[in-house]
Amino acid sequence: MTLSPLPVAKRKRKFLEEPETQTQAVLAKDNTAKRLFLFDIDGTLLASGGAGKSALRESMRTQFQVEEDFAGILLAGVTDGAIARALLTKQSLPVTPENITRLLDGYIVHLREQMSLHPGSLCPGILELLELLHSRSDCVLGLLTGNINRGAEIKLKHYGVWHYFEFGAFGDDHHNRNELGRFAKSRAREAHGIEFPSDLIYVIGDTPKDIDCGRAIGAHTVAIATGDYSSEELHKHKPDFLFEDLRDTKKVIRLLCDN
Repeated sequence: MTLSPLPVAKRKRKFLEEPETQTQAVLAKDNTAKRLFLFDIDGTLLASGGAGKSALRESMRTQFQVEEDFAGILLAGVTDGAIARALLTKQSLPVTPENITRLLDGYIVHLREQMSLHPGSLCPGILELLELLHSRSDCVLGLLTGNINRGAEIKLKHYGVWHYFEFGAFGDDHHNRNELGRFAKSRAREAHGIEFPSDLIYVIGDTPKDIDCGRAIGAHTVAIATGDYSSEELHKHKPDFLFEDLRDTKKVIRLLCDN
């Protein structure tokens, strides 16, 4: 099953500290404020061992007879659509909707096999955190990712965590990552019948682009140094929260939920 494609306020940055007191509340049936957690996938939820990159390489080879080395192509934090545009441009191929679709359709075909060929894993602490958040009536889980919908489903089902997420915003919604947050907010509203205020939304990711994406909708930004960027590099972008990883689940819950 595929998920249905359904001014930033200045805040003092919190470095592993509790956020400021929330001023607005969307209430669950038990009168607790509902918080919306929007997760990135690659480098945040899981590491695929290079399966995605290999699938793109195979798609370029089979669809366009091009051997791609990915030199100069940024992958981390970038939407699949933007990556497709960059690859086509690099190879002097027409950047048309037809070629983008052709490349990404081929990518999906190869991704299924590459996930089994490349050893990967969930990122530290992710399974425990998802279990705890999913069990709470005051927490709503969604995806905010540059992966196209079908790719996200393949990756998350492979690691057994697809079912934790009710909805998502994906790379096929828009090629600009900063535009995806509004899709996620709209789908959260459709799913729950309530408008989530920005101070109850948390965007969780491993790249500076995830931080920018969260800021674009005025959300709390939660940076995790489990991807290509170190905590020192992420710190320069001033996220509201910064963790080396999510192993200390109780601490993460305390900081993000119990305040």
